[in-house]
Amino acid sequence: MPEFAYILKRILLIIPTLLVILVVTFTLVRLLPGDPASAMIGDRATTADVTRINAQLGLNKPLLVQFYDFVRQVASGNLGTSYSSHAPVTQVIAERLPVTLLLTAMAGVMALLMAIPLAFISALKRNSVADVAIRGTSQVTLSMPTFYIGLVLLTLLSAKLHWFPVGGYGDTFGQKLYHLFLPALTLAVSITSILINSLRNSIIAVLDAEYITFARAKGLNSRVILLRHVLRNSLIPMLTLFALNMGTTIGSAVITETVFAVPGIARLMVDSIFSRDYPMVQGLVIVLSVLVSLIFLITDIVQVMIDPRRAR
Repeated sequence: MPEFAYILKRILLIIPTLLVILVVTFTLVRLLPGDPASAMIGDRATTADVTRINAQLGLNKPLLVQFYDFVRQVASGNLGTSYSSHAPVTQVIAERLPVTLLLTAMAGVMALLMAIPLAFISALKRNSVADVAIRGTSQVTLSMPTFYIGLVLLTLLSAKLHWFPVGGYGDTFGQKLYHLFLPALTLAVSITSILINSLRNSIIAVLDAEYITFARAKGLNSRVILLRHVLRNSLIPMLTLFALNMGTTIGSAVITETVFAVPGIARLMVDSIFSRDYPMVQGLVIVLSVLVSLIFLITDIVQVMIDPRRAR
Protein backbone atom coordinates (compact mmCIF):
# COMPACT_ATOMS: atom_id res chain seq x y z
CA MET A 1 0.00 0.00 0.00
CA PRO A 2 1.42 3.42 -0.90
CA GLU A 3 0.02 4.90 2.31
CA PHE A 4 1.92 2.42 4.49
CA ALA A 5 5.17 2.96 2.55
CA TYR A 6 4.78 6.74 2.89
CA ILE A 7 4.20 6.52 6.66
CA LEU A 8 7.17 4.16 7.10
CA LYS A 9 9.38 6.55 5.14
CA ARG A 10 8.31 9.44 7.35
CA ILE A 11 9.10 7.44 10.48
CA LEU A 12 12.59 6.56 9.22
CA LEU A 13 13.28 10.22 8.42
CA ILE A 14 13.01 11.00 12.14
CA ILE A 15 16.29 9.13 12.81
CA PRO A 16 18.65 11.44 10.82
CA THR A 17 16.69 14.41 12.12
CA LEU A 18 17.40 13.39 15.71
CA LEU A 19 21.10 12.83 14.92
CA VAL A 20 21.38 16.39 13.63
CA ILE A 21 19.54 17.63 16.71
CA LEU A 22 22.04 15.84 18.98
CA VAL A 23 24.99 17.53 17.28
CA VAL A 24 23.39 20.99 17.27
CA THR A 25 22.20 20.68 20.87
CA PHE A 26 25.58 19.55 22.19
CA THR A 27 27.37 22.37 20.34
CA LEU A 28 25.01 25.22 21.18
CA VAL A 29 24.77 24.37 24.87
CA ARG A 30 28.53 24.61 25.21
CA LEU A 31 28.58 27.95 23.43
CA LEU A 32 26.54 29.51 26.25
CA PRO A 33 28.54 32.11 28.22
CA GLY A 34 29.80 30.99 31.59
CA ASP A 35 30.24 27.47 32.89
CA PRO A 36 28.24 25.13 35.17
CA ALA A 37 30.88 25.17 37.92
CA SER A 38 30.72 28.95 38.35
CA ALA A 39 26.91 28.87 38.24
CA MET A 40 26.79 26.12 40.89
CA ILE A 41 29.32 27.64 43.30
CA GLY A 42 28.44 31.30 42.84
CA ASP A 43 30.44 34.52 42.84
CA ARG A 44 32.89 33.25 45.46
CA ALA A 45 34.12 30.41 43.22
CA THR A 46 37.88 30.09 43.03
CA THR A 47 39.87 28.71 40.15
CA ALA A 48 40.61 25.57 42.15
CA ASP A 49 36.91 25.06 42.90
CA VAL A 50 35.95 25.50 39.25
CA THR A 51 38.65 23.04 38.16
CA ARG A 52 37.52 20.48 40.75
CA ILE A 53 33.83 20.75 39.77
CA ASN A 54 34.62 20.54 36.06
CA ALA A 55 36.63 17.38 36.70
CA GLN A 56 33.77 15.84 38.69
CA LEU A 57 31.29 16.66 35.91
CA GLY A 58 33.61 15.42 33.16
CA LEU A 59 33.77 18.85 31.52
CA ASN A 60 37.57 18.79 31.43
CA LYS A 61 37.51 16.01 28.82
CA PRO A 62 37.94 16.77 25.09
CA LEU A 63 34.73 17.78 23.35
CA LEU A 64 34.71 14.68 21.17
CA VAL A 65 34.89 12.48 24.26
CA GLN A 66 32.09 14.47 25.89
CA PHE A 67 29.97 14.12 22.74
CA TYR A 68 30.62 10.38 22.60
CA ASP A 69 29.52 10.00 26.24
CA PHE A 70 26.46 12.16 25.50
CA VAL A 71 25.37 10.07 22.48
CA ARG A 72 26.00 6.82 24.37
CA GLN A 73 23.81 7.98 27.26
CA VAL A 74 21.01 9.07 24.94
CA ALA A 75 21.14 5.76 23.05
CA SER A 76 20.76 3.89 26.34
CA GLY A 77 17.81 6.04 27.37
CA ASN A 78 19.84 7.85 30.03
CA LEU A 79 19.85 11.62 29.68
CA GLY A 80 22.25 12.12 32.56
CA THR A 81 21.96 13.76 35.95
CA SER A 82 20.99 17.38 36.53
CA TYR A 83 23.79 19.59 37.79
CA SER A 84 21.35 21.71 39.78
CA SER A 85 18.96 19.23 41.42
CA HIS A 86 21.28 16.18 41.25
CA ALA A 87 18.27 14.16 40.09
CA PRO A 88 18.03 12.08 36.90
CA VAL A 89 17.08 14.28 33.96
CA THR A 90 14.48 11.77 32.76
CA GLN A 91 12.80 11.83 36.16
CA VAL A 92 12.60 15.63 36.30
CA ILE A 93 11.29 15.85 32.72
CA ALA A 94 8.75 13.09 33.36
CA GLU A 95 7.36 15.14 36.26
CA ARG A 96 7.06 18.35 34.22
CA LEU A 97 6.21 16.97 30.77
CA PRO A 98 2.51 16.13 31.43
CA VAL A 99 1.89 19.78 32.35
CA THR A 100 3.19 21.12 29.04
CA LEU A 101 1.51 18.35 27.04
CA LEU A 102 -1.86 19.07 28.65
CA LEU A 103 -1.40 22.81 28.12
CA THR A 104 -0.46 22.34 24.45
CA ALA A 105 -3.30 19.88 23.82
CA MET A 106 -5.85 22.24 25.37
CA ALA A 107 -4.53 25.12 23.27
CA GLY A 108 -4.76 23.05 20.08
CA VAL A 109 -8.32 21.90 20.77
CA MET A 110 -9.43 25.44 21.66
CA ALA A 111 -7.81 26.82 18.51
CA LEU A 112 -9.62 24.32 16.27
CA LEU A 113 -12.95 24.87 18.02
CA MET A 114 -12.64 28.61 17.44
CA ALA A 115 -10.97 28.67 14.03
CA ILE A 116 -13.14 26.21 12.06
CA PRO A 117 -16.58 27.77 12.80
CA LEU A 118 -15.29 31.34 12.45
CA ALA A 119 -13.53 30.55 9.16
CA PHE A 120 -16.70 28.97 7.77
CA ILE A 121 -18.80 31.98 8.78
CA SER A 122 -16.25 34.34 7.28
CA ALA A 123 -16.02 32.37 4.02
CA LEU A 124 -19.74 31.74 3.56
CA LYS A 125 -20.56 35.39 4.29
CA ARG A 126 -17.59 36.95 2.57
CA ASN A 127 -17.40 40.76 2.55
CA SER A 128 -20.28 40.96 5.04
CA VAL A 129 -20.13 42.68 8.43
CA ALA A 130 -19.42 39.32 10.11
CA ASP A 131 -16.58 38.60 7.68
CA VAL A 132 -14.97 42.00 8.21
CA ALA A 133 -15.33 41.71 11.99
CA ILE A 134 -13.79 38.23 12.12
CA ARG A 135 -10.88 39.12 9.85
CA GLY A 136 -10.29 42.43 11.61
CA THR A 137 -10.24 40.81 15.05
CA SER A 138 -7.89 38.07 13.86
CA GLN A 139 -5.49 40.65 12.44
CA VAL A 140 -5.47 42.59 15.70
CA THR A 141 -4.80 39.50 17.85
CA LEU A 142 -2.21 38.29 15.35
CA SER A 143 -0.22 41.50 15.84
CA MET A 144 -0.21 41.09 19.63
CA PRO A 145 2.69 39.29 21.36
CA THR A 146 1.69 36.14 23.23
CA PHE A 147 2.76 37.52 26.60
CA TYR A 148 0.60 40.62 26.08
CA ILE A 149 -2.49 38.52 25.34
CA GLY A 150 -1.73 36.54 28.48
CA LEU A 151 -1.39 39.67 30.60
CA VAL A 152 -4.67 41.09 29.25
CA LEU A 153 -6.57 37.85 29.99
CA LEU A 154 -4.89 37.59 33.37
CA THR A 155 -5.87 41.15 34.28
CA LEU A 156 -9.48 40.93 33.08
CA LEU A 157 -10.52 37.37 33.89
CA SER A 158 -8.39 36.72 36.97
CA ALA A 159 -7.50 39.98 38.72
CA LYS A 160 -10.79 41.86 38.07
CA LEU A 161 -13.52 39.26 37.49
CA HIS A 162 -11.92 36.49 39.59
CA TRP A 163 -13.18 33.79 37.22
CA PHE A 164 -9.86 31.96 37.00
CA PRO A 165 -6.77 31.63 39.23
CA VAL A 166 -3.77 33.82 38.50
CA GLY A 167 -1.40 30.86 38.41
CA GLY A 168 -0.60 27.40 39.68
CA TYR A 169 -1.55 23.97 38.45
CA GLY A 170 -3.95 22.26 40.87
CA ASP A 171 -4.12 18.70 42.20
CA THR A 172 -7.06 16.88 40.62
CA PHE A 173 -7.59 16.61 36.86
CA GLY A 174 -10.51 19.04 37.03
CA GLN A 175 -8.41 21.57 38.92
CA LYS A 176 -5.60 21.20 36.40
CA LEU A 177 -7.98 21.94 33.50
CA TYR A 178 -9.32 24.93 35.44
CA HIS A 179 -5.86 26.33 36.16
CA LEU A 180 -4.60 25.76 32.61
CA PHE A 181 -7.65 27.28 30.89
CA LEU A 182 -6.27 30.83 30.70
CA PRO A 183 -2.74 29.82 29.62
CA ALA A 184 -4.24 27.53 26.98
CA LEU A 185 -6.60 30.26 25.81
CA THR A 186 -3.65 32.63 25.49
CA LEU A 187 -1.85 30.23 23.17
CA ALA A 188 -5.07 29.33 21.32
CA VAL A 189 -5.89 32.95 20.46
CA SER A 190 -2.56 33.35 18.69
CA ILE A 191 -2.99 30.11 16.74
CA THR A 192 -6.63 30.85 15.86
CA SER A 193 -5.75 34.13 14.19
CA ILE A 194 -3.41 32.35 11.79
CA LEU A 195 -5.71 29.39 11.12
CA ILE A 196 -8.75 31.54 10.35
CA ASN A 197 -7.12 33.32 7.42
CA SER A 198 -5.70 30.13 5.96
CA LEU A 199 -8.89 28.10 6.33
CA ARG A 200 -11.08 30.94 5.05
CA ASN A 201 -9.05 31.21 1.84
CA SER A 202 -9.11 27.43 1.38
CA ILE A 203 -12.88 27.27 1.87
CA ILE A 204 -13.45 30.06 -0.66
CA ALA A 205 -11.20 28.31 -3.19
CA VAL A 206 -13.07 25.03 -2.73
CA LEU A 207 -16.49 26.71 -2.91
CA ASP A 208 -15.52 28.21 -6.28
CA ALA A 209 -14.29 24.86 -7.65
CA GLU A 210 -16.14 23.17 -10.50
CA TYR A 211 -16.90 19.96 -8.63
CA ILE A 212 -18.77 21.95 -5.96
CA THR A 213 -20.86 23.58 -8.70
CA PHE A 214 -21.49 20.11 -10.14
CA ALA A 215 -22.50 18.78 -6.71
CA ARG A 216 -25.00 21.61 -6.31
CA ALA A 217 -26.36 20.94 -9.81
CA LYS A 218 -26.94 17.32 -8.80
CA GLY A 219 -29.17 18.55 -6.01
CA LEU A 220 -26.99 17.50 -3.08
CA ASN A 221 -27.91 18.90 0.30
CA SER A 222 -25.93 22.01 1.30
CA ARG A 223 -24.89 20.39 4.57
CA VAL A 224 -23.56 17.33 2.73
CA ILE A 225 -21.60 19.55 0.34
CA LEU A 226 -20.09 21.56 3.19
CA LEU A 227 -19.15 18.61 5.40
CA ARG A 228 -18.20 15.98 2.84
CA HIS A 229 -16.59 18.08 0.11
CA VAL A 230 -15.77 21.59 1.32
CA LEU A 231 -14.56 20.84 4.86
CA ARG A 232 -12.59 17.74 3.88
CA ASN A 233 -10.66 19.44 1.10
CA SER A 234 -10.20 22.70 2.97
CA LEU A 235 -8.68 21.10 6.06
CA ILE A 236 -5.68 19.59 4.25
CA PRO A 237 -3.62 22.80 3.87
CA MET A 238 -4.76 24.00 7.29
CA LEU A 239 -3.49 20.83 8.98
CA THR A 240 0.06 21.57 7.83
CA LEU A 241 -0.18 25.10 9.18
CA PHE A 242 -1.74 23.78 12.39
CA ALA A 243 1.15 21.33 12.89
CA LEU A 244 3.71 24.08 12.34
CA ASN A 245 1.99 26.29 14.88
CA MET A 246 1.67 23.48 17.42
CA GLY A 247 5.44 23.06 17.20
CA THR A 248 5.80 26.80 17.73
CA THR A 249 3.29 26.64 20.58
CA ILE A 250 5.58 24.38 22.57
CA GLY A 251 8.25 27.07 22.27
CA SER A 252 5.76 29.85 23.06
CA ALA A 253 4.83 27.98 26.21
CA VAL A 254 8.08 29.28 27.72
CA ILE A 255 6.56 32.76 27.99
CA THR A 256 3.07 31.54 28.85
CA GLU A 257 4.22 29.21 31.60
CA THR A 258 6.31 32.02 33.07
CA VAL A 259 3.44 34.55 33.01
CA PHE A 260 0.96 32.10 34.59
CA ALA A 261 3.50 30.33 36.87
CA VAL A 262 2.79 26.95 35.27
CA PRO A 263 5.34 24.27 36.30
CA GLY A 264 5.98 22.82 32.82
CA ILE A 265 9.13 21.86 30.93
CA ALA A 266 9.20 25.17 29.05
CA ARG A 267 9.71 27.05 32.31
CA LEU A 268 12.23 24.41 33.38
CA MET A 269 14.18 25.13 30.20
CA VAL A 270 14.64 28.79 31.14
CA ASP A 271 15.80 27.92 34.66
CA SER A 272 18.22 25.31 33.33
CA ILE A 273 19.78 27.71 30.82
CA PHE A 274 20.44 30.31 33.52
CA SER A 275 22.01 27.69 35.80
CA ARG A 276 24.14 26.25 32.93
CA ASP A 277 22.64 22.82 33.59
CA TYR A 278 23.99 21.10 30.45
CA PRO A 279 22.33 17.67 30.92
CA MET A 280 18.94 19.21 31.64
CA VAL A 281 19.07 21.60 28.67
CA GLN A 282 20.21 18.79 26.35
CA GLY A 283 17.51 16.46 27.63
CA LEU A 284 14.80 19.08 27.26
CA VAL A 285 15.85 19.95 23.70
CA ILE A 286 15.81 16.27 22.75
CA VAL A 287 12.38 15.70 24.28
CA LEU A 288 10.93 18.83 22.67
CA SER A 289 12.43 17.87 19.30
CA VAL A 290 10.89 14.41 19.53
CA LEU A 291 7.51 15.95 20.39
CA VAL A 292 7.65 18.30 17.40
CA SER A 293 8.70 15.44 15.11
CA LEU A 294 5.79 13.34 16.37
CA ILE A 295 3.39 16.21 15.73
CA PHE A 296 4.55 16.45 12.11
CA LEU A 297 4.37 12.65 11.74
CA ILE A 298 0.82 12.51 13.07
CA THR A 299 -0.14 15.40 10.79
CA ASP A 300 1.24 13.59 7.74
CA ILE A 301 -0.66 10.43 8.71
CA VAL A 302 -3.92 12.36 9.09
CA GLN A 303 -3.39 14.11 5.76
CA VAL A 304 -2.82 10.77 4.01
CA MET A 305 -5.98 9.40 5.61
CA ILE A 306 -7.95 12.40 4.35
CA ASP A 307 -6.34 12.43 0.90
CA PRO A 308 -4.52 9.15 -0.04
CA ARG A 309 -3.14 10.87 -3.16
CA ARG A 310 -0.52 12.59 -0.98
CA ALA A 311 1.20 9.21 -0.48
CA ARG A 312 1.93 8.84 -4.20
